[in-house]
Amino acid sequence: MSTYAGIGELKQVVSADQVERRVRELARQIEQDYAGRTLHVVGVLEAAFIFMSDLIRDINLPVVCHFVRPDYKDYLDATHIFFSPEPDVKGEDVLLVRGLVHSGVTTEFLVRMLSLRGAASVKIAALLDRPSGHRVAIQPDYFGFLVDETYVFGYGLSGPGDVGRNLSYIASVAR
Repeated sequence: MSTYAGIGELKQVVSADQVERRVRELARQIEQDYAGRTLHVVGVLEAAFIFMSDLIRDINLPVVCHFVRPDYKDYLDATHIFFSPEPDVKGEDVLLVRGLVHSGVTTEFLVRMLSLRGAASVKIAALLDRPSGHRVAIQPDYFGFLVDETYVFGYGLSGPGDVGRNLSYIASVAR
């Protein structure tokens, strides 16, 4: 355990070495699955930016990068999800990159929207997957680690007070 200013004691959930090793493994798998093709990688901000940057550097294929940011609006007792900017993916193979799949609702929405925009294929890569939190039937095609902790941060995921994204490992607050 270590102490992080403003947060307190941290529990390391996934080490930096484990993250680095798993990102390389995922990159090899993705590279094999998309051999000979150009891959359009869509990163969901902010949580996926570090994972996506490390992942694409390890993929030896032509890669086109896009970033989207979900925006949630409540209208008439329903939450609507918008995202911008809208990437041009018509006829392209798309890899949607998430830092964490929790409920799966946003991920499912983004997969559907990318498909409706004419993507030839859409697959999901997530650094972390929390199946116990899923509210929809969704499974990342590529994932780094399964987590059960209620709140994790580091390696791009924000911690308490929106700090901790710069940690090289995945942490939770020690209890």
